[in-house]
Amino acid sequence: MADNKVDIISTSVEANTNNFKIKKGDRLILRGLKFHGYHGVHLREKETGQMFLVDVDAWLDLRAAGKSDDLTDSVSYTAIYRIAKEVMTGPSHDLLESVAEEISSKIMIEYDLIAAVRVKVAKPDVVVGGPIDYLGVEIFRSRDRDVPI
Repeated sequence: MADNKVDIISTSVEANTNNFKIKKGDRLILRGLKFHGYHGVHLREKETGQMFLVDVDAWLDLRAAGKSDDLTDSVSYTAIYRIAKEVMTGPSHDLLESVAEEISSKIMIEYDLIAAVRVKVAKPDVVVGGPIDYLGVEIFRSRDRDVPI
């Protein structure tokens, strides 16, 4: 590409969901973030809250950081963690879809280096009448499709 930008999410297909092709490439990976929050449609969820699990993948070109060993050529994991924590422990949302959307939007707006994000938000302690690991949502947002440049 003439402007030295690299299409870091187009090398090979990992999954195809709702017309989004999530591809392999360089990414930051945050797994198993745990927060107590007050999200949900039921009054009990809003009053007593519950534990939530969050996973985030952030796609960006990490070659410059790999060569320079300088954080200014990447995005700090703790910065992404801070955004997830702010949303998860902040004002209540009814839907996990809304929580995930807010996390992804804040990440994409704050960090231009990030080309795409995947956010998974899960409730491990939801009561559904049977054993579960968790129930939740997962969204994928990319700068070229979802964020105005």
